[in-house]
Amino acid sequence: MNTDLCERIDTLSARRPITVLGAAVIDVIADAYALPWRGCDIELKQQGVNIGGCALNIAIALKRLGITAQNALPVGHGVWADIIRHAMAKQGLHSAVDAESGDNGWCLALVEPDGERTFMSFSGVENQWQQRWLDALTVPPQSLVYLSGYQLASPCGELLTHWLENLTDITAFIDFGPRIEDIPDALMSRIMACKPIVSLNRQEAHIAAVRLGVEDDSLGMAWQQHYGCPLIVRHDKDGAWYYDAEKTGYVPAFPATVVDTIGAGDSHAGGTLAGLAAGWPLAEAILLGNAVAAWVVSHRGGDCAPTREELLLAHKDV
Repeated sequence: MNTDLCERIDTLSARRPITVLGAAVIDVIADAYALPWRGCDIELKQQGVNIGGCALNIAIALKRLGITAQNALPVGHGVWADIIRHAMAKQGLHSAVDAESGDNGWCLALVEPDGERTFMSFSGVENQWQQRWLDALTVPPQSLVYLSGYQLASPCGELLTHWLENLTDITAFIDFGPRIEDIPDALMSRIMACKPIVSLNRQEAHIAAVRLGVEDDSLGMAWQQHYGCPLIVRHDKDGAWYYDAEKTGYVPAFPATVVDTIGAGDSHAGGTLAGLAAGWPLAEAILLGNAVAAWVVSHRGGDCAPTREELLLAHKDV
């Protein structure tokens, strides 16, 4: 790992408050020799049942890096919610949102032999946001606020966007995920008018490029011209590119033996948010995100983010 980054991790501390808003769900993870096709019947090998959800994975990553956050992850009442509540307590995590009724959602994650994952999701209270939940949150000026495309593309996307528009002096960090193509143009314009930092993987970046009517390699410039806010494009083992105003840069990846890619983007967001909360420049924050993501793809499940000590040990000779 970059020597300067190693030294900075040792002193990583939050100078800016963080609010993580989104989903806590259950991931039922199974190995699949191939994805199912219409009319087929394939045998799966279950890996395990883990807590997951983009926001929860990020909350875990921040916690293990020693960064405190306000976690707004609706937890309801039911079989899945009880598992989530118990697992969060074991992690030392608490949600600022307790849903009065309804269970949390769950996701069937199929992992192919090369580690690629395919999700089939079932929504619960995490996509049933209510104004009183939002009113109960305290978001100080200078905060970083994480939001996921899964919530923004859901029926509560309008409510969450309105809430975001009315926050003062904050920086939103949005990972649209594969739901980027499900967000209506009018709502997308409102979200982007809030000038968030946006993180996309290469497939999502292609969708964004098509949406803007440009080739993939022209996305960074088109994004700046159209939206005028920072963009991170994650290229997995090939590192990440970022585009911010007139500045473009490349941040290298770290070596990893891929076990599965569940939570890779979430953990990258968690590491990047930790760096941004500490006041690091965007490129250095992304480098921390790359290091955290490399650890996660080398382990099973998406809720396995490393501690600072584990991260330093894993990359001390890199």
